[in-house]
Amino acid sequence: MRQIISATASFARPRGRAALWKQRILHLLAQGGRIEIEKNEKKRIASVKCLTRDGWHYPGVDLELFRKLKRKKAVSSSDGGPYRITRRGLALVRSELDNR
Repeated sequence: MRQIISATASFARPRGRAALWKQRILHLLAQGGRIEIEKNEKKRIASVKCLTRDGWHYPGVDLELFRKLKRKKAVSSSDGGPYRITRRGLALVRSELDNR
């Protein structure tokens, strides 16, 4: 007998597996994805969203994970554009079969 799992359950951020979740996001960015931020009136980051190369929203990226990626210099923004993976970020990604 199969269990029915909701569509959002597979995207729930695993507890205690921050490194695994970080790898998923780095893989997505390595394939052409981007992280877009929204700032509040005080010019501070209010929200973060991750988009795939096809433009689909990928849930699970929160401000804490974004700051970890930025602290490790895995992502950067240029000219006010969306955050994309850097060479350092590409070095941090462990290889998978679906990477191009």
